[in-house]
Amino acid sequence: MNKSILLLLPFILLSANTSAQSRVFTHQDTLRGSITKERATWDLKYYHLNVWVNPLDSTLKGQNTIRYSVTAPMQIMQVDLQEPMLITKVYQDKQQVQFRRDGNAWFIQLSKVQLQGAVNEIVVHFSGRPVISRNPPWSGGLSWRKDKNGNPFVVTTCQGDGASIWWPCKDHQADEPDSMLISVTVPDNLIDVSNGRLRSEVQNADHTKTYNWFVSNPINNYGVNLNIADYGHFSEKYQGEKGPLDCDYYVLKANMEMAKTYFQEVPRMLKALEHWFGPYPFYKDSYKLVEVPYPGMEHQSSVTYGNGYKFGYGGRDVSKSGWGLKFDFIIIHESAHEWFGNSITSKDIADMWIHESFGAYSETLFVDYHYGKQAGNEYCIGTRKNIGNRTPIIGPYNVNTEGSGDMYSKGANMLHTLRQIVNNDEKFRGIIRGLSAKFYNQTVTTEQVENYFSEVTGLDLKLFFDQYLRNSKIPEFEYSLDGKTLKYRWKDCIAGFNMPLKIYVNGAEEWINPDTGWKEMTVAENSKVVCDPNFYIR
Repeated sequence: MNKSILLLLPFILLSANTSAQSRVFTHQDTLRGSITKERATWDLKYYHLNVWVNPLDSTLKGQNTIRYSVTAPMQIMQVDLQEPMLITKVYQDKQQVQFRRDGNAWFIQLSKVQLQGAVNEIVVHFSGRPVISRNPPWSGGLSWRKDKNGNPFVVTTCQGDGASIWWPCKDHQADEPDSMLISVTVPDNLIDVSNGRLRSEVQNADHTKTYNWFVSNPINNYGVNLNIADYGHFSEKYQGEKGPLDCDYYVLKANMEMAKTYFQEVPRMLKALEHWFGPYPFYKDSYKLVEVPYPGMEHQSSVTYGNGYKFGYGGRDVSKSGWGLKFDFIIIHESAHEWFGNSITSKDIADMWIHESFGAYSETLFVDYHYGKQAGNEYCIGTRKNIGNRTPIIGPYNVNTEGSGDMYSKGANMLHTLRQIVNNDEKFRGIIRGLSAKFYNQTVTTEQVENYFSEVTGLDLKLFFDQYLRNSKIPEFEYSLDGKTLKYRWKDCIAGFNMPLKIYVNGAEEWINPDTGWKEMTVAENSKVVCDPNFYIR
């Protein structure tokens, strides 16, 4: 999800994050954010979400078929659905079963004996008037809007709040279905665009249409979306690393001609991001860009776009370097999440830096690819003004709470600093592509990502990640010159911090290895010492 508008308002972001850090967590937070025993004993295989959308009264009704394998025998399953939505009935093998509610968690009492290794299904019926998003995408729920012609314009956003804000599911990022069918019934003058590929479009007798979308890859819950409007459609094929990639565009009809010209940004995006990240992850499911009435978000194979057909972020350069007005921020940032966020998903929302730091750094890599390394450096350095450094990037675990909004710009500058340490751009590119390949379509932890980087670089990067992810301070390079002696160390950092640093002494490049104790080196008298500005330090 693009929260960069908040990065332009650091007081709001930091105040919100400080509140989150001091928050007292509740039983409901634990039910929502942890792997409870009622979640641990079944592994998701497949969803068929079948939902009827009524724009006249802002209601949903439907059913979700949940196919799962039993990992340990237990007769109770936790399914999540948030108030004011209601689960009305649950069936297994066509037999109605009992359930009880504990806030937003629903515990299904199964009568069929759950044998380890068995693959079973339940069908969960639900209905209600879901929460309305007052500020999409930063608040979750449905948006019931109108287009300029008075037609309904209905969309979903739920990152952070969770998919269970509008449909019943196992609402935890650690478990994803292997595939999913999304069936959406809407008034027949409208089109629904959801994830994956359109399998069929069925005209119903009651002046509605049902759109059946199939997702053939694992998908995180918050990536599932509805986009309902009087859309126009056009498409193209992009010749990518794995062959032709179908690219489909759904926009309001009044914007068709503008979009056909403007969305030439998509091939430019794909060319740059496939270069740095490896093949687009969802060739089977295609790439879609879908117009919505909010800035945008990374719904899997159904990336949403509302940036006003302007370069930058709504016409603004988030880096103030000038380079941010050379590309459409939303198309680049949100599409980058196809690799980091959708293909690779953090198991716990506390580790959302894995999504957002790479998403934010994709902007630098795009600029680097199309305009050169110095341009990319200037863009990345320019984003540092958006960093607060008040609380850590990683949040508290098992309570469905993100860490600091610094996961965006600070996370990007952390990755840029790691790139300097690697000191070989082709090697760094190979490392990032390898990360995409190693964890393709998987859920991961921060530790797995950290260990990968340490393994492939041959460096022990534990203290590096501890400093930038688990500590709010930025390491300060402290030095003094006394005649021909340069003394230096790291300050305002965690114990033992020992990141190598590139400096320039009288314009000549030098690599040094500071730690928290004073070190010395001999230089020419009256030398001028400058740190490489691409390292995010003080």
